Amino acid sequence: MNIHAIDDQQLLQFWVDMHRIRAFEQSAVYQSSIGNIYGALHSCEGQESCCVGVCAALDEGDYIASTHRGHGHCLAMGASMERMMAELFGRIDGYCKGKGGSLHITELSVGMLGANGIVSAGFAIAAGAALNAKVSNNGRVALVFFGDGAITRGTFHEVMNMASLWKLPLILVCENNGYAQYVSSKDTMVFDEIATLASGYKMPGLCIDGNDIQAVYSQTKEAIDKARSGLGPCLIELKTQRFQGHSSGDPQVYRSKLDIETLKKNRDPIAALESILNHKNLLSDRSALLAKVEAEVSRSVAFALASPYPDDAEVGTDVYATQGERCA
Repeated sequence: MNIHAIDDQQLLQFWVDMHRIRAFEQSAVYQSSIGNIYGALHSCEGQESCCVGVCAALDEGDYIASTHRGHGHCLAMGASMERMMAELFGRIDGYCKGKGGSLHITELSVGMLGANGIVSAGFAIAAGAALNAKVSNNGRVALVFFGDGAITRGTFHEVMNMASLWKLPLILVCENNGYAQYVSSKDTMVFDEIATLASGYKMPGLCIDGNDIQAVYSQTKEAIDKARSGLGPCLIELKTQRFQGHSSGDPQVYRSKLDIETLKKNRDPIAALESILNHKNLLSDRSALLAKVEAEVSRSVAFALASPYPDDAEVGTDVYATQGERCA
């Protein structure tokens, strides 16, 4: 018996959650294009099964550290879509009072230690949470998401060594979409699979098709259970893809329109799951479910537009340095 078997209702919920993320991202891209969202916006459209499958495998109280492409992770952890959209709009009712924006959404109540605009910054944050869990013996697990470009940074290797040495309850999840910003991973890495790096640090390494949400969930769940029981960390590589550019305004000169359309046709995780659900006759309410998703996104935009911008006095709050102090 597979202890991590996925029942039909959970599969259907995965489909809904993936659609919520995609609809949110598509709306955010549009809102950015008309000037309601300032600054860079990094869409995870195409990577929804990674977000949902991994986060569903965590327990309440567990932690994640995210990346610059973190909207899907926030939603999959249970963050409010309205407060997320308000944060993207830079409004006071956002999770960080509009001061974090797309790159730095943080909400500890759902286990989100923060999205991050600095490549590889999440490693140390998640390792700290994992060390706290081990020392406190609180049964929690920490998980860090990162892209393929982050494995070339020193923090990745430092944390891999430390986590293995101390048997930390840490799961390292690489969403390998094949590009480090605008550069193909084929031009930045000398190995075919990132998961193979795990053996050098004496931890298990898993390479999973990131579009197979059942595999993502079940194998991540098994790794989390082992980490929670004291067996130490695991490196997971999810082979995935992003349909949008690196960020808003990316002309994507490094790949053709045909490449993108081929990805959407052959590598869409939502379509893959929908095929399974149709085979099981589980999508009789498809239109109604999608209507609810679209209504939720519309409410989130309305909520964001109705929320005021932060007062000027807010610029000095929620920062580490107090008034009168200067950095040396």
